[in-house]
Amino acid sequence: MSSEMLVLFLGSFVETLIMVGLSGLIGALLGIPLGVALNVTEAHGILPHPKFNHVAGLVVNAVRSTPFIILMVAVIPFTRLVTGSSIGTAAAVVPLTIAATPFVARLVESALREVDSGLIEAAQAMGATDAQIVRKVLLPEAFPGIVAGLTITLVSLVGYSAMAGAVGGGGLGDLGIRYGYQRFLPDVMAAVVVVLIAFVQLVQSLGDRLVLRVSHRGQSAQTPP
Repeated sequence: MSSEMLVLFLGSFVETLIMVGLSGLIGALLGIPLGVALNVTEAHGILPHPKFNHVAGLVVNAVRSTPFIILMVAVIPFTRLVTGSSIGTAAAVVPLTIAATPFVARLVESALREVDSGLIEAAQAMGATDAQIVRKVLLPEAFPGIVAGLTITLVSLVGYSAMAGAVGGGGLGDLGIRYGYQRFLPDVMAAVVVVLIAFVQLVQSLGDRLVLRVSHRGQSAQTPP
């Protein structure tokens, strides 16, 4: 591989990092509160609100069920409004974030459901407010599951970012399509695939280690001296 191609490869990898990192961060900032809202407004939640839960659930399901490549095209007007363009790394972050937010929300909602209801009832018996129950019971107890969910989201975003490259989003996907496929350079395509696989393995390994660490920390905090 020539030095020029190595420079392109490095630039594409940085673009992929930016797309995955920014969309994952913004998706988490939006998705975690949405997941909490979905959980607490369930029929058996601490703030039951069936209408809100139903409408929010429909929106989340609609976005999650839309194939990403179609979602990218559908939100082009919004992408242009936000970034001023429909192509490039910055533009790709918009649909990636829209795809990540409901994905995170459902995973957070699922993690919160695993919290022992006895802990919630005990907190309510001690006079804790709803906000205190969320901050001091639900989120801390579900934290390992939330971290695992965010790891799954980042792994999915790596794949989505490659699809974004196929329609002008930049990153490794764009490099693989333009050089590996259109210019018939199989070594470039193979290198892109290897790097993406290694990147996914790294993200998954770091996420698994973090889950184990926070799980052990939580068990140690609950263990009486």
